[in-house]
Amino acid sequence: MLGKIAGAFIGSRVAGRHSGAKGALLGIGLAAVARRGLGPLGLALGAGWAAKKFYDRRQATRSPVYPSNVTPGRVD
Repeated sequence: MLGKIAGAFIGSRVAGRHSGAKGALLGIGLAAVARRGLGPLGLALGAGWAAKKFYDRRQATRSPVYPSNVTPGRVD
């Protein structure tokens, strides 16, 4: 019930001042999308964030590789 009330409020704000039914329909649609879509979306975003953290940490632990003509040498 709170989701429907919040959806109607958000829908009325999105639709503007002179669109009563349009705002109500937008609110119902937003509430349905939020209820069904945010769980899988959050899971996908969390998995992507974890994969990037893993990738960045793995890249940071590797030693740098220099081309043979640019390797640092002894300075006398």
